Amino acid sequence: VLSVLGNGLVLAVSYRRRKKINSSELLCVNLAVADLLCCVCLYPLSIISSFSHAWLGDQTTCTYYGLGGFLFGLCGMFTIAAISVIRYVKICHNIVYVLWLEGSSIRAVCVATWLIAAVWSCLPLFGWGEYAPEPYGVSCTVAWKRYHTSVKDAVYVMSSFAIFTLVPVLLIVTSQCQILYKIYRFSLTLSARGIHTNLKNAEKQISVMFFCISLGFVIAWAPYSVASFLLIFHKDDWHLAPEGFIFPTLFAKSSHIYNPFIYFYFNRAFRQELYVLCRTFCSRLARNRVSVIAMNQPPAPPVIEIQLRDQGDLHGNSSAKVKTLDIP
Repeated sequence: VLSVLGNGLVLAVSYRRRKKINSSELLCVNLAVADLLCCVCLYPLSIISSFSHAWLGDQTTCTYYGLGGFLFGLCGMFTIAAISVIRYVKICHNIVYVLWLEGSSIRAVCVATWLIAAVWSCLPLFGWGEYAPEPYGVSCTVAWKRYHTSVKDAVYVMSSFAIFTLVPVLLIVTSQCQILYKIYRFSLTLSARGIHTNLKNAEKQISVMFFCISLGFVIAWAPYSVASFLLIFHKDDWHLAPEGFIFPTLFAKSSHIYNPFIYFYFNRAFRQELYVLCRTFCSRLARNRVSVIAMNQPPAPPVIEIQLRDQGDLHGNSSAKVKTLDIP
């Protein structure tokens, strides 16, 4: 619920300020879309299975869940890696690259993250790997133990770790460390010259925001990656306690929850737009409530006017009096 609410608010706020959104925020929107779709399309199946302590669906639903989870996970990882690399190029390198990494180029990067993730996650449908229930049995993922089944499965499993997990993580960590070091040196230079600008503080906040997002994603998915990696090299039926796999899985899925809170905490423009959005929603809700109350009130009693004519006076003149009666 928190993930759907938080990521939904990120998308709503981004839509309201779509004309002022920059490249980094566009990639954050891409990440929010992946997190929101993962929660809406997949988590209900896992929650229902958790009450029965076993996967309730068949192999088709297991494949659907595993493919969707792998797709959205890869897309999120590629998006954070793209954010880190683009921020690194903008801050640490020539201004020419900064001008190139805007507009249509960023939209092409967003499309590329989805295409690469979709192609790689669909390979098990064509015999490269397979999706199977996880050890604790209430969700599905890549069948890591099929590493020993065939050469194709071994290539797919090892490539998933080496190329699509280890390489993005190294890019994220290296880029973010370089960015923080560059910002630190730049701040020291300005402070030594007695220069204090709002631009320096704003750049610090943005860099810390993306560092927290990247670090949180890596920390959240690291235990799950280690547990999955241990399953690869046990050819026989190796028993792993359910707690040893379910807690890393839940910890990994928590990354969908706290990303929106990081956005709103560090991004002042997002907070201001969220305040305007909430105020607009509350005012509309109040107007609708007033209109409903007015419709439910009983109608006002009818008013009847009775005109009484007096007899004429000595000169023959007559006068009329109007009396108003309220009929209950």
